[in-house]
Amino acid sequence: MTALDARPDTTAMLRFPGDFRWGTATAAYQIEGAAAEDGRTPSIWDTFSRTPGKVRNGDTGDIAADHYHRLGEDVALLRRLGVTDYRFSIAWPRVQPTGRGPAVQKGLDFYRRLTDELREAGIRPVATLYHWDLPQELEDAGGWPHRETAYRFADYAGLMAEALGDRVATWTTLNEPWCAAFLGYGSGVHAPGRTSALASLHAAHHFNLAHGLATRALRAALPGPAEVSLTLNLHALRPHTDAPADVDAARRIDAVGNRIFLDPVFHGRLPEDLVRDTAAVTDWSFVADGDLETASAPIDSLGINYYSPTVVAAGTSESPSPWAGAERHVRFVPVPGPRTAMDWPVDADGLHGLLLRLRDDLPGVPLLVTENGAAYDDYADPSGEIKDPERVEYLHAHLAAVHRAIEDGADVRGYFLWSLLDNFEWAYGYSKRFGIVHVDFASQRRTPKSSARWYADAIAHNAVPAR
Repeated sequence: MTALDARPDTTAMLRFPGDFRWGTATAAYQIEGAAAEDGRTPSIWDTFSRTPGKVRNGDTGDIAADHYHRLGEDVALLRRLGVTDYRFSIAWPRVQPTGRGPAVQKGLDFYRRLTDELREAGIRPVATLYHWDLPQELEDAGGWPHRETAYRFADYAGLMAEALGDRVATWTTLNEPWCAAFLGYGSGVHAPGRTSALASLHAAHHFNLAHGLATRALRAALPGPAEVSLTLNLHALRPHTDAPADVDAARRIDAVGNRIFLDPVFHGRLPEDLVRDTAAVTDWSFVADGDLETASAPIDSLGINYYSPTVVAAGTSESPSPWAGAERHVRFVPVPGPRTAMDWPVDADGLHGLLLRLRDDLPGVPLLVTENGAAYDDYADPSGEIKDPERVEYLHAHLAAVHRAIEDGADVRGYFLWSLLDNFEWAYGYSKRFGIVHVDFASQRRTPKSSARWYADAIAHNAVPAR
């Protein structure tokens, strides 16, 4: 038996639907490396990570997990896991370095090789067009607060559909636009590091516009039917108490954290309370006629990224804040219980509740859990084995929550574990490990952790133990 061979399990099982999609997820800047090879130019994360004090230990994604040179080895890991789907992102500056003009063939060839090897392994390619690596040249021209960036993104989507449309089964336009808009342009803790409430709201709207424009471009260029999706990191919100001020605090965060994307994409409108809450920042006159109709172009599924719940109360947030219009009215309350190495609370009920909310709010929209996982301080024992029981417990609890949501009527079609590999964890550099495969960044040696064996068992059985 290999390290990832599924083992028999005779305990009572929670069984998933027969066509349930089992996957893992990664992002280009976090794993690829080869930052200056074959025509790739800097993204905003290359620039940000080179800015002193922005990333822990001065780490960059220059090498990361060297996936660009180890593609075959990583697809072999996926094959041994038994996943049905692999969610990866395309590095925009690798295929269209300036964000304008024709594609670079060497960049396209890398993703052609990746998707071809996935298909040969019987794994469905799930491509994300944007996981935060905006070409630096477009940021220099204004970035996401600038309307033109949305049109450049649509052109890029069309290029990728023409190049990979015969290979990719699912296209995700954007990953977590909330983080890109509000952490990148509001609080400045992510690239490009700007701190402007107004810029963050402009960026959020232009992400919605870009999603709609890209959806139309994909459908126009794809040679046949394919799934078009969007991935949001929706906040699983709870007011700290039933007091009206705490309930209103949760409403404010729901407006700027969730409905700022849900309402335009699925209802073609801006939340009225969001417009009121942010009146001191903007009158929203930058929203042009037809924008919201464009943003609501029909899609085939919604991806949900979930790690932990958010509990809020009336109060004041620290500055600079990503919560435009809410920072003077809301404080965040620590959630009791176990925590991950990111100091995030472990609470699978938040995922269950979020899926049921979407069941009720978006009837008829298929759902995918496109990211879920945990960072822990993993290490090899004297035998060389990497045991991560806390991660196994986390994954089990959250998959059980997904199963319970399906039983409760949520149309959840699949689950993508974050992440396949230890990688560059954004502003935390290489200090946090989310992978079920350990990466020794000095040697680039891959070692499956015990969680990888556990996940392979779950996939093989299409089930997790009931207890």
